[in-house]
Amino acid sequence: MKIQAGSRGEAEFPVAPELWRELKELLRLASPIVLSELGWMTMSVVDLAMVGKLGPAAIGAVGLGNAIYYGPSLFGIGLLLGLDTVVSQAWGRRDFDECHQWLAQGVYMALAVTAPVMLLTLLGSVLLTNHGVNAQVSGLTQRYVELLNFGTLPLLVYGAFRRYLQGVGQVRSISFALVSANLVNWVLNWALIYGHFGFPAMGVRGSAISTCFARLYMALVLVYAAWAHERGRGHSLFGRWPGVNLARLRRLCALGLPAGTQVVLEVTAFGAATVMAAHLDPISLATHEIVLNCAAYTYMVPLGISAAAAVAVGHATGAGDRARAGRAGYMAIGLGAGFMALMACIFLLFPRTILSIWTHNEQVFALGTHILLLVAGFQIFDGIQSVTTGALRGMGETRFPMWMNLGAYWVFGLPVGGVLCFVLGWRLTGLWTGLTAALIALALVLLLRWRRDLRRSVQVEAVL
Repeated sequence: MKIQAGSRGEAEFPVAPELWRELKELLRLASPIVLSELGWMTMSVVDLAMVGKLGPAAIGAVGLGNAIYYGPSLFGIGLLLGLDTVVSQAWGRRDFDECHQWLAQGVYMALAVTAPVMLLTLLGSVLLTNHGVNAQVSGLTQRYVELLNFGTLPLLVYGAFRRYLQGVGQVRSISFALVSANLVNWVLNWALIYGHFGFPAMGVRGSAISTCFARLYMALVLVYAAWAHERGRGHSLFGRWPGVNLARLRRLCALGLPAGTQVVLEVTAFGAATVMAAHLDPISLATHEIVLNCAAYTYMVPLGISAAAAVAVGHATGAGDRARAGRAGYMAIGLGAGFMALMACIFLLFPRTILSIWTHNEQVFALGTHILLLVAGFQIFDGIQSVTTGALRGMGETRFPMWMNLGAYWVFGLPVGGVLCFVLGWRLTGLWTGLTAALIALALVLLLRWRRDLRRSVQVEAVL
């Protein structure tokens, strides 16, 4: 098969040694990013596990609070995903000053959206916990979200610097920031939740405060990493800091708004499922939160591969090598699907061992083992849809995944899950059946779009 190679014309797939070299380069880029995503998710897992001894209500409150918080905040982070395209393509053209220009605009965007994100988070906390949610869970959730909200600015600044560092291939510092931030978060959780080192025992509020400090730490580490990178090429990061450029901000919005909306549609779909589960009993909600953490944790690997795919495809696109972009995308999709197939097997073989990380409640074990069967069923498809979205983003395609996420989750999956859960009486099983169907449909549609885009004869233009 041949793939269009831009101005170089038609190009056959290279021989095995060159393919192996490209695969190693993709793995070199993906491995630290995957570790970073795992570190990011570990923070939430640690938060949930550390409050586990406080009981099902605390587990439900932290899970529900995170679901409420991450909708608005991930929209802000998603707006910065356009940096993947513009920075990686500029790096592919070896235009390093252009990369620095885009970083500055990303920081300005992060500053601009912080206040709206915080206001939306507070509004969501009030609206989504005051109606039909267990009173004890509701009160704990609101207090948790109020404190967690103070970490929004460092979270968004971290997001801007992270996209920049990924785009220029400086990914190890991101891994270091997240791995070490988990140590910070764990120590502070232990101290603030249960009252050690002279601190009062603050329960779920201590978990929120710990997370805020961990985010501030991550942001500072990445700012330093970007400063060191720019200094290494003889350029002052802050001495030559660009001003606001409205044309560049509009370009970032054109790419980032659909990407951010896509992230929000996906994350809030699972957040909506959490709110729906909160209208069941506390055991169902606790089970849902634990199983959701299992699914989210495995998802971090294809999510990291997705970011690497966006960068690798963007580098090749910026260099005008469309054939290499296609190979990078397909290799990344294969890596993501292969890993998730392995995770599906683990969920099928060791469900009780996995659930015991969070709880020893027999009712949660019984229900959770059943729900993990559904999670195993969609693992491969979840990997495919995630990595394909990143590959498309590297080519500058962000609108199509947004619309497909809207259709798959909100038009199809959640309504089906709601009917099965509440109307037909399948309860939590029905809710997760709807989510499974949505993920399968989304993966197939995005993969077809990726194949179609590669077969087009029109060369993808590099972003100026």
